[in-house]
Amino acid sequence: MAAFLFILSSSYFCGAEPCGDAYVTGSIADARNLIPFLATDTASSGVTGLVFNGLTKVDRDLNIVGDIAERWSRSEDGQEIIFFLHKNIKWHDGIPLTARDVKFTFEAILDPKNACPYSSDFMDIKSIDVIDDYTVRFIYSQPYAPAVSKLGMSIVPEHLLKGEDFLSTKFKRDPIGCGPYIFKEWKSDQHIILGSNKEYFEHRPYIDKYVTRVIPDLSVQYLELITGGIDSMGLTPYQYFYRTDAKAFKSKYNKYKYLSRSYSYIGYNLNDPLFSDKRVRQALSYAIDKNDIITGVLMGLGEPCTGPFFKETPYYNKNAEAYAYNKKKALELLREAGWADTDGDGILDKNGKAFRFKLITNQGNKDREDIATVVQHQWKEIGVLADVQIIAWASFLNEFVDKKNFQAVILGWTLPLDPDCYVVWHSASKKEGGFNFVSYKNEEVDALIEEGRRTFDKERRIVIYNRIHELIADDAPYTFLYFPYATVAVSKRFKGIDPAPAGIGYNFIDWYVDPGEVKYRQ
Repeated sequence: MAAFLFILSSSYFCGAEPCGDAYVTGSIADARNLIPFLATDTASSGVTGLVFNGLTKVDRDLNIVGDIAERWSRSEDGQEIIFFLHKNIKWHDGIPLTARDVKFTFEAILDPKNACPYSSDFMDIKSIDVIDDYTVRFIYSQPYAPAVSKLGMSIVPEHLLKGEDFLSTKFKRDPIGCGPYIFKEWKSDQHIILGSNKEYFEHRPYIDKYVTRVIPDLSVQYLELITGGIDSMGLTPYQYFYRTDAKAFKSKYNKYKYLSRSYSYIGYNLNDPLFSDKRVRQALSYAIDKNDIITGVLMGLGEPCTGPFFKETPYYNKNAEAYAYNKKKALELLREAGWADTDGDGILDKNGKAFRFKLITNQGNKDREDIATVVQHQWKEIGVLADVQIIAWASFLNEFVDKKNFQAVILGWTLPLDPDCYVVWHSASKKEGGFNFVSYKNEEVDALIEEGRRTFDKERRIVIYNRIHELIADDAPYTFLYFPYATVAVSKRFKGIDPAPAGIGYNFIDWYVDPGEVKYRQ
């Protein structure tokens, strides 16, 4: 921690609250890329979310509100949206942010050579017109319901990136944004340091530094937490219940718990012949006791999941197939698919080959490692062998997931506010590097996803996404496992935390530390 100890001086006020101190948090993985629209992992997006801003953002109650856009107007047919930007926003190098940066950003996203995995969210943009320095107009080729939400993608500076190769530019490790925090330093596999933007257009963030330390092991993170090496971490269920109940812990930390807008799943590579028959995938789902996982691994800190939409929205179909634990049903489906224990060794076989495959997940996530052990045991009970492989995060994504070099994978998705699920479930997203890395394709799902994007009527959208949920659940390209509860511990010296439907991090610039409790000074 020596690197994060600052020179002693007195703290001071900036507005109503005191400024100063540093917030140090832990991450199990290093970031990969700090260009916002190429940041596909949690570690990268956590940093870019503080360094950059989009046209819109989500407020504490999950409403879409303006960010760098002061306001916007939309035509009756929904195909024209005009954004009016704040006029006092500057990039961290002092250059004003203008409508030309907005146009440049979305044209870069749509440029195929930049291989942006989110490009399908913007493919209906027909033109982007700079009306003046602070007014920009988007024309869509057809109505696109999630447009205002999707245009919350962070904006990047034209004057620094024009003509650059986005895949190799040094900007991806040394970004200049317009957000509340300014990038300072990135030491690979060690830390990323951000400093507060004293000129930030909303107000100066009260916390002066934001430090993310890479600590791949959650038990080590916990030790760092209780010894003061970090100020915050996401607790494991065991830590939440049994390592934080002591008086000493309670005197120093607050705990927060809320249902996370994310879900965990086991994905099957549909390009692998082993998983081409949906009866096999359904059987594997029936053979997993989700309640056993939620009770045993999560200690109750999760809720069962059956599909790709957030449980607390009407888009989630409560009547979709849930694959209640049923070993008999699993064996019936496998028998129909041609699998049987023909040699009496307890393992199913077909055409002389045992039912055996590799199940991979990432290192550092204890829950996923425990889930792998549980499902390995439960599948063995029906004669299916899974060889578990735990892989370091960077290699896991780069060499296995992105390249579709896996058979089955345990992972999780964070859910956007809008139910549009094109980037994960449409067959056009099967391309290498796309988020449909299990290579799922269902023509009715494709058509419904496209219809959902064109539909503004909420009741019709509910019908559409309920049907998508039903179809995907039946096809079982994933075994949908659970929605986890976020369980976060934060040092009590941080004030201004306001738990809300959006979680606790949405108002980080309003967090502060009273002068008498400042730990790091500069």
